[in-house]
Amino acid sequence: MHVTMLLSDAAQVADNKLYILGGGWSVIGPQPAPSAVAIKLSVDVHEAAAEHHWELFLEDADGQPVMVQTDVGLAPIEVQGDFTVMPPADGPAGAPVDVALAINVGPIPLEPGSRFAWRLVIDGETPEGAVASFSTRPLQAEL
Repeated sequence: MHVTMLLSDAAQVADNKLYILGGGWSVIGPQPAPSAVAIKLSVDVHEAAAEHHWELFLEDADGQPVMVQTDVGLAPIEVQGDFTVMPPADGPAGAPVDVALAINVGPIPLEPGSRFAWRLVIDGETPEGAVASFSTRPLQAEL
């Protein structure tokens, strides 16, 4: 399975195509802002017709989960789901099958001047290309 991930201001999927607004950044903030992770999976034919589980985690520079306060206490920032793909009947034999995912998140209070990464895990493994790193701008001193 091949993974392409792109950070953006917003993203959505329609007809298995990604529609991306403000895509391709690697620096955000320092103030919290909505953002999205646009993900394109190319699923090999031998991996099709099977159920796959995915999880997307936000990690700090040390690879530790970013925790946020929720109604029930501190919790890691994570999103998960499942997908199954079937090769299209009219597609070329043996061609990979595309899967598009758009994960939109609200403003997350992240430490200014820090490094973070979204890590995608599919079936318990992080495939090549399944990490999208970014930095937060430092706070500016008021004049």
